[in-house]
Amino acid sequence: MPIVLVGVFLSGLDFFIVNVAIPAIQADLHASEAQIQLIVATYALMCGVGMITGGRLGDLFGRRRLFVIAMVSFTLTSTACGLALNTGSLLAFRMAQGAAAALMAPQVLAIFSTVYTGAARARAINWYGAISGFAAVFGQLIGGLLIKLDAFGLGWRACFLINLPIGLVAAVLALKYVPESKAPGRPKLDLIGMALVTTALIALCLPLIEGRQQGWPDWAWTLLIASVPLFAVFALRQNKLRASGGSPSVDLTLFKERAFTAGLVAQLTFFASMASYFLVLALYLQKGRLLDPLDSGVVFAALGVGYIITSMTARKVAAKLGPQTIAVGCVIRLVALVLQIWAVSNIGVTGSVGWLVPGLFLDGAGMGLAIAPLASTVLTRVSPHNAGSASSVLTTGLQVGNGLGVALIGLVFYNVLGSNPGTGDYSDAFRACLYYVLAITVLLGLVVQALPKNPAGATK
Repeated sequence: MPIVLVGVFLSGLDFFIVNVAIPAIQADLHASEAQIQLIVATYALMCGVGMITGGRLGDLFGRRRLFVIAMVSFTLTSTACGLALNTGSLLAFRMAQGAAAALMAPQVLAIFSTVYTGAARARAINWYGAISGFAAVFGQLIGGLLIKLDAFGLGWRACFLINLPIGLVAAVLALKYVPESKAPGRPKLDLIGMALVTTALIALCLPLIEGRQQGWPDWAWTLLIASVPLFAVFALRQNKLRASGGSPSVDLTLFKERAFTAGLVAQLTFFASMASYFLVLALYLQKGRLLDPLDSGVVFAALGVGYIITSMTARKVAAKLGPQTIAVGCVIRLVALVLQIWAVSNIGVTGSVGWLVPGLFLDGAGMGLAIAPLASTVLTRVSPHNAGSASSVLTTGLQVGNGLGVALIGLVFYNVLGSNPGTGDYSDAFRACLYYVLAITVLLGLVVQALPKNPAGATK
């Protein structure tokens, strides 16, 4: 379990850690604003569009084999990013790194769903959720520390090169300790279906990631509209293949299970309020309060402490409360967000940042209670036969939620910020975004009520 969770941590960390390194990358490589945005966006895009294909390849050719191949690829592309000499090469390597992450992430949940049963399975899936959040929560602090230490004069490059020793060790250990598993029978590769779902996800994710930054041009709306019939054609093909005894890329009967469908919606909703919240908090701290990456990361650590405390105990709470554990997390987050709104209203960008700490601590605690049970709720009823499909759909939902949340909160943040902002305007923009996060948290609490009270596989 710890070996494959390294893949979860690294793929999540590299989504968030780059935000800290952006100013240094821009100065070193003389990158334009558009190029900097693409360095972030290409990784997110490739992660989002490749998950379902990655999960299916693991079903067919072996999940351990694909995990090791993906880990080695991720390590090599991370190293290439750290050694990039210009913006063009960094963009290309980031795209390849995102593709490797998309291949790696679905294998983890699929391995857990096939290797473990009962209490062990629930415990492993809970750890998956906890580590996913840990990477997100502490990405800012880890990046700030690496840049501040400036080991061997590497600067921002250390944020990528740190993956090299970790990834290589994980790949070697996976070959020795992780058992192999495949989908039963002799399934075939649905190339047409994979092409359809990849195209549909590009049409959905690309506008969400790049639309706001480009001013929502006509192509963005055209792609969003086109994604609907593309997904419909993909669904029709999957049903046809299943009816004829073929091998669909995604078994759509998964969505007949209420725990899976409602849990997937809850997963998407939660991450629509997490990555976006971290983004605007970082902007408020670094652009509004003019903190350097390390000092900003230290503020994030208050959130991280709360997250660690509750995420380590979430499984025991969930054994008693079931999915309502997520609702309890939502309530704690609501209190935390109200505290943050009050604090930002009073301190602006000049008052003591210490007033934010209680709200951030509680916010992390609420996240810790919600994030681990989410994945467990979705996957506990899934059979090993559908482990790859379920895992890939779940991780795709996570990425779509990230993209959707960033797109929506960007509209709020930059509309309030205006075209010529001063540092003081960042507190107003951040406060407005906290109301958005509050609304999404209420929505998540309502979605949770559609989950079965005692999902299969729940353990005490």
